[in-house]
Amino acid sequence: QVQLVESGGGLAQPGGSLRLSCAASGRIFSINSMAWYRQAPGKQREWLAEITAGGFITVEDSMVGRITISRDNAKNTMYLKMNSLRPEDTARYYCNADQVKYYSDSGDYVYTGNNYWGQGIQVTVSS
Repeated sequence: QVQLVESGGGLAQPGGSLRLSCAASGRIFSINSMAWYRQAPGKQREWLAEITAGGFITVEDSMVGRITISRDNAKNTMYLKMNSLRPEDTARYYCNADQVKYYSDSGDYVYTGNNYWGQGIQVTVSS
Protein backbone atom coordinates (compact mmCIF):
# COMPACT_ATOMS: atom_id res chain seq x y z
CA GLN A 1 0.00 0.00 0.00
CA VAL A 2 3.04 2.26 -0.19
CA GLN A 3 4.58 3.21 -3.48
CA LEU A 4 7.14 5.73 -4.64
CA VAL A 5 7.21 7.35 -8.06
CA GLU A 6 10.10 9.44 -9.33
CA SER A 7 9.64 12.15 -11.92
CA GLY A 8 11.52 15.04 -13.48
CA GLY A 9 14.32 13.13 -15.14
CA GLY A 10 15.38 13.20 -18.74
CA LEU A 11 18.09 14.67 -20.88
CA ALA A 12 20.15 17.61 -19.70
CA GLN A 13 23.21 19.39 -20.98
CA PRO A 14 26.47 19.59 -19.08
CA GLY A 15 26.34 22.54 -16.74
CA GLY A 16 22.57 22.46 -16.66
CA SER A 17 20.15 21.72 -13.85
CA LEU A 18 17.36 19.29 -13.08
CA ARG A 19 14.90 18.84 -10.27
CA LEU A 20 13.72 15.35 -9.48
CA SER A 21 10.62 14.59 -7.48
CA CYS A 22 9.62 11.53 -5.51
CA ALA A 23 5.97 11.21 -4.61
CA ALA A 24 4.97 8.67 -2.00
CA SER A 25 1.42 7.43 -2.17
CA GLY A 26 -0.77 5.11 -0.20
CA ARG A 27 -2.49 5.34 3.12
CA ILE A 28 0.55 6.96 4.67
CA PHE A 29 0.67 8.40 8.14
CA SER A 30 4.31 9.45 8.16
CA ILE A 31 7.70 8.77 6.60
CA ASN A 32 10.67 8.95 8.90
CA SER A 33 13.41 9.07 6.28
CA MET A 34 13.63 9.59 2.54
CA ALA A 35 16.76 9.34 0.46
CA TRP A 36 18.06 9.58 -3.07
CA TYR A 37 20.28 6.99 -4.70
CA ARG A 38 21.61 6.55 -8.21
CA GLN A 39 22.99 3.68 -10.22
CA ALA A 40 24.85 3.67 -13.50
CA PRO A 41 24.93 0.53 -15.67
CA GLY A 42 27.38 -2.00 -14.32
CA LYS A 43 27.95 0.04 -11.17
CA GLN A 44 26.80 -0.28 -7.59
CA ARG A 45 23.91 1.78 -6.40
CA GLU A 46 25.26 4.77 -4.52
CA TRP A 47 23.66 6.87 -1.84
CA LEU A 48 23.41 10.60 -2.50
CA ALA A 49 21.44 12.30 0.23
CA GLU A 50 18.90 11.73 2.97
CA ILE A 51 16.31 13.88 4.70
CA THR A 52 14.24 13.07 7.76
CA ALA A 53 10.72 14.12 8.59
CA GLY A 54 12.19 16.73 10.90
CA GLY A 55 14.27 18.19 8.10
CA PHE A 56 17.66 16.81 9.12
CA ILE A 57 19.77 16.51 5.98
CA THR A 58 22.82 14.44 5.15
CA VAL A 59 24.60 14.71 1.81
CA GLU A 60 27.37 12.59 0.36
CA ASP A 61 30.59 14.56 0.58
CA SER A 62 31.33 14.66 -3.13
CA MET A 63 27.84 16.01 -3.86
CA VAL A 64 27.89 18.89 -1.40
CA GLY A 65 27.38 22.14 -3.24
CA ARG A 66 25.84 20.56 -6.33
CA ILE A 67 22.68 18.96 -4.97
CA THR A 68 19.93 20.13 -2.68
CA ILE A 69 17.50 17.74 -1.04
CA SER A 70 14.17 18.85 0.37
CA ARG A 71 10.74 17.48 1.19
CA ASP A 72 7.17 18.52 1.68
CA ASN A 73 5.74 16.36 4.44
CA ALA A 74 2.18 17.43 3.73
CA LYS A 75 2.52 16.10 0.18
CA ASN A 76 4.76 13.16 1.09
CA THR A 77 7.05 14.37 -1.65
CA MET A 78 10.82 14.65 -1.75
CA TYR A 79 12.90 16.67 -4.18
CA LEU A 80 16.43 16.62 -5.48
CA LYS A 81 17.79 19.71 -7.17
CA MET A 82 20.94 19.10 -9.17
CA ASN A 83 23.03 21.78 -10.80
CA SER A 84 26.31 21.97 -12.65
CA LEU A 85 25.46 18.64 -14.19
CA ARG A 86 28.24 16.50 -15.56
CA PRO A 87 28.22 13.50 -17.88
CA GLU A 88 29.24 11.44 -14.85
CA ASP A 89 25.85 12.24 -13.33
CA THR A 90 24.22 10.04 -15.96
CA ALA A 91 22.46 7.27 -14.07
CA ARG A 92 19.11 5.97 -12.98
CA TYR A 93 18.00 7.84 -9.89
CA TYR A 94 16.01 6.08 -7.19
CA CYS A 95 13.89 7.23 -4.30
CA ASN A 96 13.93 5.34 -1.01
CA ALA A 97 11.68 5.64 2.00
CA ASP A 98 12.34 4.05 5.37
CA GLN A 99 10.25 3.68 8.49
CA VAL A 100 7.00 4.41 6.73
CA LYS A 101 3.90 4.32 8.90
CA TYR A 102 0.76 3.50 6.98
CA TYR A 103 -2.85 2.77 7.83
CA SER A 104 -4.44 -0.63 7.61
CA ASP A 105 -7.28 -1.07 5.15
CA SER A 106 -9.75 -0.70 7.99
CA GLY A 107 -8.05 2.42 9.24
CA ASP A 108 -7.89 0.98 12.72
CA TYR A 109 -4.19 0.19 12.76
CA VAL A 110 -0.92 1.74 11.73
CA TYR A 111 1.89 -0.44 10.45
CA THR A 112 5.53 0.37 9.89
CA GLY A 113 7.30 -0.69 6.71
CA ASN A 114 10.95 -0.34 5.83
CA ASN A 115 13.05 0.15 2.74
CA TYR A 116 10.58 1.06 0.02
CA TRP A 117 11.97 1.83 -3.42
CA GLY A 118 10.71 3.61 -6.47
CA GLN A 119 11.33 2.15 -9.91
CA GLY A 120 13.83 4.87 -10.69
CA ILE A 121 14.06 7.53 -13.36
CA GLN A 122 16.77 8.06 -15.92
CA VAL A 123 18.95 11.14 -15.97
CA THR A 124 21.22 11.55 -18.96
CA VAL A 125 23.72 14.39 -19.13
CA SER A 126 25.08 14.82 -22.62
CA SER A 127 25.72 17.52 -25.17
